[in-house]
Amino acid sequence: MAFLQEKLVFLCLLVLCMNSVLASSRNRRYTSPTVPRLTDVFPHVSITNVFSKAFGGSNVQVTGNGSMATLALDKISGSGLASVNKYHYGFFSAAIKLPPGDSSGVVVAFYLSNADVFPHNHDEIDIELLGHDNRNEWVIQTNVYANGSVNTGREEKFYLWFDPTTQHHQYTIIWNNHHTVFLVDNIPVREFQHSSTFYPSKPMSVYATIWDGSEWATHGGKYPVNYKNAPFTVSFAEMEMSGCISNPSASPSSCSKTPSSLDPVEGPEFVKLTNQQVSAMDWARRKLMFYSYCKDTSRFKVMPPECR
Repeated sequence: MAFLQEKLVFLCLLVLCMNSVLASSRNRRYTSPTVPRLTDVFPHVSITNVFSKAFGGSNVQVTGNGSMATLALDKISGSGLASVNKYHYGFFSAAIKLPPGDSSGVVVAFYLSNADVFPHNHDEIDIELLGHDNRNEWVIQTNVYANGSVNTGREEKFYLWFDPTTQHHQYTIIWNNHHTVFLVDNIPVREFQHSSTFYPSKPMSVYATIWDGSEWATHGGKYPVNYKNAPFTVSFAEMEMSGCISNPSASPSSCSKTPSSLDPVEGPEFVKLTNQQVSAMDWARRKLMFYSYCKDTSRFKVMPPECR
């Protein structure tokens, strides 16, 4: 009997140890490299002034005199904000605090798109944060669409090096005539160089959303949203939107006619990554990237030219 009890205790300790190891692997904690804080360059904007409700009605709450917005997903609806203006190039950033707990199938997105104007030929630059359950981590997916390639995005996925549910972290997109850069807490995780054949070129709106992505984000609905845990709420704060506001009456856009004078991300700190930023991006991609379209030979029989 004593032997069985000792064996049971050993097995319990072994399970606890394995769970600890798995939890450690799921929740990676790294000391990130030091990089320039580009988010300190631009002012915060009032959400009330630059956004309107896109969908979700009362699931969208703006507080703090326009400094913060809370978006919710429940059984009835997700919710979202859309920018009042469209932008051609710029610096777009939000501090985001994600829903805690089991949030498998929940998708939080901060992105640019013009699908409302060009439904079959749209551009898009995405930061998508994909919810998890006990078997998975929160991940960030970055994506680019251009020139009507709505079925062939350029996805890359990364683990995060912190718990994104305990406090706000900054997620940033730089989009200019030279490259598109995705940053997390000012660390570049991906740079997409301007290509003459594949690059977002038309003015876009900025969106902040939360929605049910069960079918899309969980292997065809394998781990759907569990609405017993609803509502799922995400907080957006410290919004920065400094770009060339597109004038729809100008053709071509006034932004494209004189980009150097109107584009706020044409300065030397935005047109090229510094050696420090390149080193930080290499760190993020080595340690945290687990999917890149450039390595997906089953999807691309012929790799896109930028992968070569």
